[in-house]
Amino acid sequence: MLIDIHVHCCKPRAPAVHRANGSRYPTPEELIAAMDAHGIDRALVMGTVSPECRYTLVTAEELLDITACFPDRLLPSCPVDPRWLTHSPAADFRALLRAYRDMGCRCIGEYIPNLPLDDPLNWNLFAQAEEVGLPVTIHIAPGLGGCYGLFDDPGLPRLERVLRAFPDLVVFGHSQPFWAEIGRLDSPQDRAGYPKGPVDPGRLVELFRSCPNLHGDLSAGSGYNAIHRDPDFGEAFLEEFRDRLLFGTDIANVPQELPIVAYLRQLLAEGRVSEEAYEKIAWRNADRLLRLGLRGDGAPG
Repeated sequence: MLIDIHVHCCKPRAPAVHRANGSRYPTPEELIAAMDAHGIDRALVMGTVSPECRYTLVTAEELLDITACFPDRLLPSCPVDPRWLTHSPAADFRALLRAYRDMGCRCIGEYIPNLPLDDPLNWNLFAQAEEVGLPVTIHIAPGLGGCYGLFDDPGLPRLERVLRAFPDLVVFGHSQPFWAEIGRLDSPQDRAGYPKGPVDPGRLVELFRSCPNLHGDLSAGSGYNAIHRDPDFGEAFLEEFRDRLLFGTDIANVPQELPIVAYLRQLLAEGRVSEEAYEKIAWRNADRLLRLGLRGDGAPG
């Protein structure tokens, strides 16, 4: 079984809303078709409500409507922005988060405000997410302005502060600046792309070893590159952190290549990762952290 921890879709827009490069989010039906083509059983659908660099907004309410039509395949997240509810670090999000949780949202995400990761607005939201018991999928950005995502410096010091301040908050890390730090950086500019070549274990490995609430969302080119650029290192990383890594694709375009699916299956088939590690990364960790209660065949336990 495969549970995808990170996909996107939206209801059809009329006319269709495209990015500047001509791509667009898939419809729910197109997302399901892509999942079927790659043998993905279930997927957690991310929304987008922050204004930074977004070309369309997808709210929790829209995701709840979509996933209600495909309850055996799609799971809703609840995207939120810390500037809601008075744009204050004293804003109370707990009633809203509990309502989304009780309606079936499994995670806060994708969390993309272009603010410092440890900004008081984020700090406030993280504290309340921890209290309510919702994981958070964070997209880390390389800078402030001109992009989306939480800003952190090279070495991820702000992320470490958050992880240590909120030890019961489950954080799913994602994006190029996050996964680039799996190896030591030759240049800070490497954080904005996909570093190549052998991995000298970097800051992210240290954080995984010292912060048990940090989890890795392996979606998109960034997650795939992190485990593929140095196969020997990648295989060892998958084994060491098999309880904290989650399969994902970041389906967000029509069409889209998904190389991580075949790669993980190849590693299993060739005995380069254990069956235990593969199953945990493929679905068991998502089942546990999202509290799905599934059996191995995908049915409720």
